[in-house]
Amino acid sequence: MTADRLATHGLDLRYGDRLVVGGLDLELPGGAVTAVVGPNACGKSTLLRGLTRLLAPAAGTVTLDGADIHRMSAKALALRMGLLPQQPVTPEAITVEALVRLGRYPHQKLLSPWSAADQAAVDAALARTGTDVLRDQPVDRLSGGQRQRAWIALALAQDTDLLLLDEPTTFLDLRHQLDVLDLVAELHTEAGRTVVMVLHDLGQAARYADHLVVLKDGRLAASGAPADVLDAELVRSVFGVECRVIPDPETGTPLVVPLGRAARRCAVTA
Repeated sequence: MTADRLATHGLDLRYGDRLVVGGLDLELPGGAVTAVVGPNACGKSTLLRGLTRLLAPAAGTVTLDGADIHRMSAKALALRMGLLPQQPVTPEAITVEALVRLGRYPHQKLLSPWSAADQAAVDAALARTGTDVLRDQPVDRLSGGQRQRAWIALALAQDTDLLLLDEPTTFLDLRHQLDVLDLVAELHTEAGRTVVMVLHDLGQAARYADHLVVLKDGRLAASGAPADVLDAELVRSVFGVECRVIPDPETGTPLVVPLGRAARRCAVTA
């Protein structure tokens, strides 16, 4: 069995009486980058909350390498799984280094001092994310891209082999989106981390992910390699958009090109 394999079995996730994710059977490959995509309010972020135990199942289970995550201690799970939530709340006046040091919390033992290994993990996370030059800066004074890198550094300092990111490119301009996604790709290829991330841009998801999970109305519409699942019919049925799917000229991965109004009329009448 490949390590760091997350799976759901008959998973229902609710907010009150509202069913958001229903009857989901899903297996996410270990040692890969998975992108979860779908239209707004389809359950993407809710699914990530369920995968990280922030939201308890109304039915079904979530397992990590076959073990029910709700039967694991919080510390045991934190030693295996790191999370970058959507729009994380930054503690007031905290510096970048102090924020990243919080990632070492699962490794601390009662009455044990801050160790050289802890500091080395923090320094490595700062260097990997390019935030080492910002270590003394207050996080709330950083740009959006810098702040996102600081939060990723916290997740890296946690030193887990499994990393989950909820919309890590939200509110970032294109350059900073690509910077963050390039960093995620490096973490996978150079450090071997398993990554699960929620994304909105289908082209970016296809370019950076090995595996796609496509949700519609809280249910699984498709899953598999981007080249195997991303086509015009899927985009039409899930997103309601007429398009062509062509090879990206840079990477060869699927690229979604929405049709213009005239072309859409022709597609409807053809």
